[in-house]
Amino acid sequence: MTETVYRRAIDLMEAELGDELVALDPKAGECFGFNSVATSIWRELKTPKNFQQLRDALLEEYEIGEDQCSLELQGLIDELIAKGLVVKAA
Repeated sequence: MTETVYRRAIDLMEAELGDELVALDPKAGECFGFNSVATSIWRELKTPKNFQQLRDALLEEYEIGEDQCSLELQGLIDELIAKGLVVKAA
């Protein structure tokens, strides 16, 4: 079984505000606000990555336990997928 790989679903116009990001989907006219963790994941997804790669990047950047990180990351990925920002790569 191969591990799921995630990638950005769309290109967004981005503006950084400190360690956060405001992004606009010009086609849909939707605006998204990313907190610092979501911003980190969005940056990581410039190239497709699997869950472990994304989790490892967060563990390196933030002081958080592996289990808590995995739980919160899965929730964030699910939210990004639901908003149409991230897809599972084929």
